[in-house]
Amino acid sequence: MAFLHTTNLSIKGIAACVPKMVEENRESSVFHSTEECEKFIQTTGIERRRRAADSICTSDLCLAAAEKLLIDLKWQKETVDCLIFVTQTPDYILPATSCILQNKLGLNEDCYTLDISLGCSGWVYGLSVLSSLLTSGMMKRGILLCGDTTLKPTSSLDKSAWPLFGDAGTATAIEYDTDSPMGFQFHLATDGSGYKAIIIPDGGYRNQVNASSFNVYKQEDGIARNRLQTILNGMDVFSFGISKAPQSINKLLEHINKDKCDVDYFLFHQANLFMNEKIRKKLKLKEIQVPYSLKDYGNTSSATIPLTLVTQLQSILQKTKLSHVGCGFGVGLSWGSVYFETEKIVCPNLIEL
Repeated sequence: MAFLHTTNLSIKGIAACVPKMVEENRESSVFHSTEECEKFIQTTGIERRRRAADSICTSDLCLAAAEKLLIDLKWQKETVDCLIFVTQTPDYILPATSCILQNKLGLNEDCYTLDISLGCSGWVYGLSVLSSLLTSGMMKRGILLCGDTTLKPTSSLDKSAWPLFGDAGTATAIEYDTDSPMGFQFHLATDGSGYKAIIIPDGGYRNQVNASSFNVYKQEDGIARNRLQTILNGMDVFSFGISKAPQSINKLLEHINKDKCDVDYFLFHQANLFMNEKIRKKLKLKEIQVPYSLKDYGNTSSATIPLTLVTQLQSILQKTKLSHVGCGFGVGLSWGSVYFETEKIVCPNLIEL
């Protein structure tokens, strides 16, 4: 069973950046009627999302978040020892985008950099990697960048996916801190047998781009896409999420001997409201314990947990000591939970690019 405990670490700050462009679901041509649109909004909780311009990549959003966070933390750039970039929409197939970000941020050449290709579980997994690098104290400071411009590989003719996703980038600053022996407690899991549940079939090296990759095909009424665009099997993902997410959280809390009432906030991946409410009710959590950013930002992949922290809890994060459980679940299939604490952390206003 994949439990992990990294010690002597604390989150010092979290920042988030979204594109300026707002897409209102009520104005979307993907729906055939007002009734269909309203049903979607009621089910998913998503009224609008942010969409990146063609010239803006995930790395640009994460870069803006990281630059603001470093300024507000008053961290000298030469003191950042490692940079982890979690995304499924990198700048290039190669080189790794983390290398490019190291240069754009002006970090030392001695900085450790790494790309991680994960989506919905990405913040939890990225945190496990970064905290593992820092826990020995050999490296002192690290930045975790998580985000996606998920709308770029999504068909605007697909009502099952286009109105669901939004674009965002985030930065989380972690520091080796012997005054915070608790660190982070993780439960992590994977089931690759479900890899087809969320997939872009062509464009990698299993199925390379070819002439037929660009052919748009109609799966059913209101769902049309090509093989370079995201396929989302909603029922498979729903069944997976409402099963694995509560199991993971329960396993973690049991492992660390904590009650649900001991946790101030449970931060779920913002999949959709119907799924997340099923998870909340299974866990018997109070509504106030489970904040949502879905209404205004949609499903922003690996950015959802830190984006929710910034947009829903900014004021209290800056003033109070809090305990949290974060749970990410989705594409892979991959899922994981983390218990962590924050105390008066730096949390800038949401950045728009």
